[in-house]
Amino acid sequence: MKIVFMGTPQFAVPSLRRLALSRHTILAVVTNPDRPSGRGRTLSAPPVKLTALELGLPVLQPASLREASFAAELADIGADLFVVVAFSILPKPILRLAAAGAVNVHPSLLPAYRGAAPIIWSIINGETATGVTTFLLNPRVDAGDILMQRTVSIGPNETAGELDERLRKIGAELLVETVDGLEGGQLQPRAQGDTGATKAPKVSKQDGRIIWSRPATSVRNLIRGTNPIPGAFTEWAGGLLKVQAASLAPPGFSGEPGTVLSADSGAGLVVATGDDGALELTEVQPAGKSPMAAGAFLRGYPVTVGSRFGFDE
Repeated sequence: MKIVFMGTPQFAVPSLRRLALSRHTILAVVTNPDRPSGRGRTLSAPPVKLTALELGLPVLQPASLREASFAAELADIGADLFVVVAFSILPKPILRLAAAGAVNVHPSLLPAYRGAAPIIWSIINGETATGVTTFLLNPRVDAGDILMQRTVSIGPNETAGELDERLRKIGAELLVETVDGLEGGQLQPRAQGDTGATKAPKVSKQDGRIIWSRPATSVRNLIRGTNPIPGAFTEWAGGLLKVQAASLAPPGFSGEPGTVLSADSGAGLVVATGDDGALELTEVQPAGKSPMAAGAFLRGYPVTVGSRFGFDE
């Protein structure tokens, strides 16, 4: 098949690389414009652009997908299929340009977790399994006919960053199987339907705020799900403290949610949560510092038993 690939972040890179190794032909790669980044605000190319240039593929970076000139350029390219991985919503006129339509790779078992952040929300919500879905795009977000799915277990200690890395590789393999199947006529799309549909909206920084009155398992899932971005955080000493990792504290700890129950570099940093539970914080990041083990944090910062983490409700 003759393909135009569309994607921007690192999640899409394995799919682009794997597709480039397949029997299919990538005619062009569409990605977001370069953006300012870092303290110097210098322009940085998105990961998909860098990969496309490495592979010697033509790159298109439209300022807007609704530009008439962009639609005309796509039409002239004459792709059989658009492959979309972690990219913007395609306008209806664009969807009509490829004879075989547009295939999307989505890191959930649709219709569960439709939206921009399925990996993060699946961990925050305590799921033990998720997966990857390939489906045909239509004007409704993540609601098109399903082509293939693969179920993946979520490790009990796995973070969103770790799961993202696994799913992007699984998604790349599933994508090529899907395109092969479409070309050979073996795949029959099936209607997705809305039964069991859930949402996975974009995550903001405030979604990482720790509410200590929630159960220990819930708080720990938040910490796992927002690692590495946007990061779980709590108020401490008049500023913010990021919590990178935590484990359930052993029985016997109890106190007012947010209260420090242990602050010993040997015994650990234990904070009370709701439902008479507690968490041992194992890795934290003070403002302006690099992440550090809790023991190092306790040796360098004054934390006392009975002090409080958290925000006034």
